[in-house]
Amino acid sequence: MSEHEPFMKRAIALARQGVAGGHGGPFGAVIVRDGKIIGEGHNRVLSATDPTAHAEVTAIRNAAQNEGKFDLSGTEIYVNGLPCPMCMSAIFWARIGKVYYACAPEDAEKIGFDDHEFYRQLEKPPAQRATPAIQLTEFLDEARDSYQAWLERENRVTY
Repeated sequence: MSEHEPFMKRAIALARQGVAGGHGGPFGAVIVRDGKIIGEGHNRVLSATDPTAHAEVTAIRNAAQNEGKFDLSGTEIYVNGLPCPMCMSAIFWARIGKVYYACAPEDAEKIGFDDHEFYRQLEKPPAQRATPAIQLTEFLDEARDSYQAWLERENRVTY
């Protein structure tokens, strides 16, 4: 048995559990620290009526709650499919050190998930995406004031 086997098998089991329960797509994730699972989750997009309730996000939320902190440095995540761009961003924000996965985006695309299209969209300049992002520069100074308020906050916690 490889060191990865129990964690990947658990991620796959969680994916199957989510599908069987009608919770969402076939995706599961576990977060591991020092050889122990500290958080896990499966896709709950349908059951939670939440488009962000992907397996990785639910596992990150579970691990952060279990650990009592938002910084998951020193951990690894096991997922049955390569995380979508949203989930990869959440993994970066959580400071997870490594991602192990089985299925590629092409595998997800074959069963109707468009992760690949999201990656393609993110390669384009913001204003040229299917959902364009348009900067309203007339509000720039006012918006920067909130950034300045953050910098001036004495007890701010950097993340």
